[in-house]
This record gives sequence, C-alpha cells and structure tokens, in this order.
Amino acid sequence: MKREYYVTPKSSRIMRLFWSAAGGDRYILERATYSDQIKYMCLGGIIVATGVMAALAGGYAFYTIFEPRGSAIESDFSLKTTIISIFFGGFWGLMIFNLDRFIVSSTGKGDGTEAITKEEFKGAIPRLVLGAIIALTISKPVEIRMFKSEIDVELHNAQMEKQKEYLASIDKIYADRLENEKQKITKWENEIQEKEGRYVELENMLAEEMGGSRGERGYGPEAKKIEEQMRRLESEIKLLKEKNAPFIQEGYQNIKNFETQKQKDIENGEVVSAGLDGLLERIKLAHHIAGFWISLFITLLFMAIEMTPIFFKLMLVKSPYDFLKENVEELMKAEQGIHIDYNYHKDKEGQERDLVTHLNKEKLLIEKKALQRVQQELTEYAVSKYKEEMMKKIDENPGNFVKVQESQKG
Repeated sequence: MKREYYVTPKSSRIMRLFWSAAGGDRYILERATYSDQIKYMCLGGIIVATGVMAALAGGYAFYTIFEPRGSAIESDFSLKTTIISIFFGGFWGLMIFNLDRFIVSSTGKGDGTEAITKEEFKGAIPRLVLGAIIALTISKPVEIRMFKSEIDVELHNAQMEKQKEYLASIDKIYADRLENEKQKITKWENEIQEKEGRYVELENMLAEEMGGSRGERGYGPEAKKIEEQMRRLESEIKLLKEKNAPFIQEGYQNIKNFETQKQKDIENGEVVSAGLDGLLERIKLAHHIAGFWISLFITLLFMAIEMTPIFFKLMLVKSPYDFLKENVEELMKAEQGIHIDYNYHKDKEGQERDLVTHLNKEKLLIEKKALQRVQQELTEYAVSKYKEEMMKKIDENPGNFVKVQESQKG
C-alpha cells in the first residue's frame, strides 16, 4: 500500500551493509522510518570499524611476533611475514567482527526506554565482559604502534646493555676454562722440566768430575755413578714425555677450541640481544613510556568504542521498527501455530515465565490420539466378531473342534 503522508527513503548499498552488520532486518527497515535506518546504520558502522581496527591490530601484532629479529632501530623487512600477517589480520578482524555482530544482535532493546535499569545492566554483564576483552586485544597492538619510535630507542638501549652483559659473561666463562687448561699444561710441562733440570745438573757434575775440579781428573768411579744416574734420568724423561705429551697436546687443542667457540658466542651476542624485541617487551616499554594514565586512557577509549553498541541498544526507545518487527514475529508465530501467554506463571525463584503452546503440535497429538483410540476400538470389535464366528462353528460341530485339539496335542 502506497502511503501519501510519508515515503521511506530508499536505502543505499553501504547502508544495507551496515544494517546487516548490526543484525537489522532489511525488509522491516525499508518499511520503517528514516530515523530507524540511521540508527542501525550507525550501529553497524561502529561494528565494521571495530572489525577493521581488530584486523589492523591483529596483523601488526602477528608481524611483531614473527618478524626477523635484529636491532630494534634497523629492523629488516620480511615480505613473507608481511603476507602471512595480512592473512592473519584479515582472519582476526572477521572473527572479532562476527563476535561483535553476535553480541550486539543478541542484546535486546531493554524495556524500550532510555533508562538502563538494574536488571538490564545485569543481563548485559556477560556481553560487556566479552567486549572488554576484545577491546584489550585491539588496544595493546595499537598502543605499541603509537609509541613505536620511542619504544625502538628504549629497546635498542636495552639490547646494547643485554649484549654488554652477555659478552662480559662470555669473557668470564671462557677465562675460567682457559686458565684451567693452562694450569694443567703447566703442571705436565713442569714435571718434564724438573727432570730435565736435574739431568742438566748431572751433566755439569760429570763435566766437573772429568775435568778434575772435583778431585782426580778423568773417568773414575764417581763419574760412572753420575753417568748411571744420567742414563736412568734420561729414561725417566723419555717415559714422562711419552706419558704427558698427549695430555699437553689435548690441552692446547682444548684452548684452541675454546677460543673458536668463544668467538662464535661473541658473534651470537647480537642474536641474543635481538631476542628482547618481542611483543611482550614492547607492551612493557609502551606502559613505561606512556605512563599509567595514558595507557589506561587508550584502553578505555577502545573499551568505549567496543561497548557503545551494547549500551546504545539498551538505551533505544521503541520506534516503528520495533513495533513492525514484533508484528512480523507475531504473524510468523501465528502462521506456525505458536501461541504464547506472557507472564503466565512464576517459577520457584519468583521469576515470571511465559506459557508457550505449539498449536500445530497439539493438533497433531490430538489427531494421533484419536486415531489410536479408533484403531483400538476396531481391533476390539474385530476380536469380538472373530470370537462370535468361532463360537458359532463350535455350536454346529463341537466334535471337529475337539479332534483338532487332540491332533494338535499329538
């Protein structure tokens, strides 16, 4: 029916998109007032904007977690991580969009007044908690992106300090190892040097004995003793060298290996310090740089954006859209044979409950019960007729009945 007093404006494609995001019924909205259309368009716009922000925040957080590690100031760009982050951000944004859409569409319109009653707020608490969690997941990546320059500087300083501590610990560790090996080598070499020193002394003594400085000149009994000691000592020196040589060689090889490993660990210092460049560390630095109040303000801002649609729906005053929607719902219930007596009784806790009657189900049950009764009556009638027929045959010839029974027994 064409109205002469009011014509509802024709909706655009973007308006219908926002209606769908807000869970609005396009059929009813196109027959409602322009005010209703704008309400649900704005509501859907907030939900779409939240989904877009969630996609950007999720993509940035994913890239921050999996980006190549290095200096906080001179970070390398990774095309592979960027592409994966875009896909993850899109997935995260769609998931948050659907969660918001479900939260808002499942939130009732309350009592139809602007006031939010205690019962309305109590019923909305689960949705508000979920909305607060979603707001936190969006606000933190955005916060670290807002203070990225300051965070990079602080993070770079922390990396330099970490690298300095790491190198100091490496020097201490390998200094102890090298000193231990050097002491072992010195011990094994000193054992040989002591024997060789004694051998040199005996050589001097033999020379003095042969030169006559110690008594008679020439090769005498004393010289023979010294020479015998020298031969024994030479044999001991040879055995000692054969024994200690592998240990000394192993010690020098260990020192060489330690020097090589130390150089590798020093080169790994940048890798170790780059490990500080993570999402958690950046969030900590963001809180430190921004301070408690600025960080809280950013979080509350996103919470306000996330929770506004919920409060908005609770504060909506009943409009033509709501009455049209109720009318369509009642028509559909009537069409499907559903009858509801609202506030029919109270439960044990005193809460008023509705009585729902499914008329089509009741009709089918009545038909089934009636059919069952008729089938029962017909069965009883057939049994009675069969009984009469059999009794009539027995009256006419009872002997045949008795023979049949006996033959059956036999």
